Amino acid sequence: MSDLLTRKEQEELLKIARETVIEYVTNRKVPTIVSTLPGLNLHSGCFVTVKLKGELRGCIGNFVSDQPLYLLVQEMAVSAATRDPRFYPMKPEDLADFTLDISVLSPLEKTASVDEIQVGTHGIFIVKGSSRGVLLPQVATEYGWNRDQFLQHTCIKAGLPQDAWQGECDIYIFSAQVFGE
Repeated sequence: MSDLLTRKEQEELLKIARETVIEYVTNRKVPTIVSTLPGLNLHSGCFVTVKLKGELRGCIGNFVSDQPLYLLVQEMAVSAATRDPRFYPMKPEDLADFTLDISVLSPLEKTASVDEIQVGTHGIFIVKGSSRGVLLPQVATEYGWNRDQFLQHTCIKAGLPQDAWQGECDIYIFSAQVFGE
């Protein structure tokens, strides 16, 4: 994915996400923000990842958006900090040592073959019945996974057997512009 956002736009989105998490965790309010930077008004999906002391603390996103990117970032930042079911909602004392990553997504593309998946470039979204699992492109790189391991872990995240990707699943790929604090 070519870089959609300039460095200035990335920095502004990270600032918006940080201010939103702090305000929401402290006062249960989402700050009102207006942005005139062009990239922040794109209609693109995104994920926001919150790390506490360097460890995953929450990650929530949406593949599509009918609102400007900066508003979706605010929504996903609140969700990652307070609504990820794997973690308790952040408390004011957690605000002392957290960092944020934002992944701005390309549109989903259904794969004809898993051979299309490029580890380190693509994220995976697997759907089988009501089960769904997604892993961002950077996850495979962070863990040193090959394509099969990446697919297996995406299946596990969906609550499926790790080899479910070899059967009747819909597999989608996407790329992301990833940046963080």
